[in-house]
Amino acid sequence: MFDDFFIRALVAGIGIAFVTGPLGCFVVWRRLSYFGDTLAHSALLGVTIAYTLEFNIAVSIFITSSIIALILVKLEKKTNLPGDALLGLLAHSSLAVGLVAIGFLTFIRFDIMGLLFGDILAVTNDDLLTIWIGGALILLVLKLIWKPLFASTVNYELAEAEGLNPDRAKAIFTILIAAIIAISIKMVGLLLITGMLIIPTAMARNLSDNPQKMVIFSIIGGLLSVFIGLFSSLEFNTPSGPSIVAAALVLFIFSLFKIKQTIQLKN
Repeated sequence: MFDDFFIRALVAGIGIAFVTGPLGCFVVWRRLSYFGDTLAHSALLGVTIAYTLEFNIAVSIFITSSIIALILVKLEKKTNLPGDALLGLLAHSSLAVGLVAIGFLTFIRFDIMGLLFGDILAVTNDDLLTIWIGGALILLVLKLIWKPLFASTVNYELAEAEGLNPDRAKAIFTILIAAIIAISIKMVGLLLITGMLIIPTAMARNLSDNPQKMVIFSIIGGLLSVFIGLFSSLEFNTPSGPSIVAAALVLFIFSLFKIKQTIQLKN
């Protein structure tokens, strides 16, 4: 029978997969992949603040990432810099500041590899509560803003004309991305969380012909990635976080054959 730590890892992975699926769809639809990386990089700064102030790590990461996200939204309106330049500026700046801060905290032992690549096998019961309660709240808020967010993704001007307040929906969505990073950093780490948002969704896009199917297949892809990745990690003694993302990549590669078959049928 599996040990308790492995069962907790599975439960944690399942919870994360249910949340990253729907969020990942909007990340892909709105072309915000690099935005996810930016918030993930800022998470390191949140970790150092948490250790310095003896604060809850997940809450610190959420607050820090949310501030970075709101700064980005503000800068997009206040400067003439293109979005990718602003993302690069904030991503590398927050990462550099976090690493410099770690250099000053010589009295604290950091598990840098765990922060960068995650260690889902180390999740505790408190972590499970954070993941499932936090995940449920994220999905609830996403459901509430789904209509204006989806409408503005399809046509921003039309959504604005209909009074759906797309700017508010976008700001809330950026905070939701910060939240999923905060509750999942222990699972896959700050360098790989964007992979969990994007790769299962990319697989789903290859298999879907409408948004609803894409969301469902994204969740299924995330769940399969967690199961395959964790069992592979247990069998081959590989890092758990990278194994999960690697499993997602394998599923994406298989989904490419579906596209190839569809093209052949059309021809």
